[in-house]
Amino acid sequence: MAGTARHDREMALQAKKNLSTCTDPIEKLRLQCLSRGSAGIKGLGRVFRIMDDDNSRSLDFKEFLKGINDYGVMMDKAEAQQLFSVFDKDGSGTIDFDEFLVTLRPPMSNARKEMIMQAFRKLDKTGDGVVTIEDLRGVYNARHHPKYQNGEWTEDQVFRSFLDNFDSPYDKDGQVTKDEFQNYYSGVSASIDSDAYFVLMMRNAWKL
Repeated sequence: MAGTARHDREMALQAKKNLSTCTDPIEKLRLQCLSRGSAGIKGLGRVFRIMDDDNSRSLDFKEFLKGINDYGVMMDKAEAQQLFSVFDKDGSGTIDFDEFLVTLRPPMSNARKEMIMQAFRKLDKTGDGVVTIEDLRGVYNARHHPKYQNGEWTEDQVFRSFLDNFDSPYDKDGQVTKDEFQNYYSGVSASIDSDAYFVLMMRNAWKL
């Protein structure tokens, strides 16, 4: 329904094109992540886990420096320290996943935000600001999913897999909030230059 795999491929191709002219370190890290297929909240969660060598769910400066170098953002220690402080919003000396995500999430126009919210409201049948498996019944047809058709998954398992595309990787609770949904589509938005094309893509993907 959301065409997540197609979005990811489009983002990776566009990010590779943009990398050659990028000089801003945060934007370069964002593009490096996207070019490797790390789209939206799910992909950035994967990047964060790779950088998090001690599995503490936070990045200290050493992990951060190694991580950005691994992703092709080369800088000296002083520059890296300045960049680290941009990510470390609360000044704790470590970067948690929310700080990592918020810093790398690209800004979006109001037109894009409104389309994302229209899609979210379509899913959120109960209107309580959270999308659950129950909300998906009658909105997302699980019976077309290959794993449902071959008997491998139940309908609820298909729904849960769908929600996992948008759910925070560090809070897999089977519920998707507005912020999580927007975080996912901020990754999609990063690869699309035109507001008009983004709006068209969202209308087609969600039949809005």
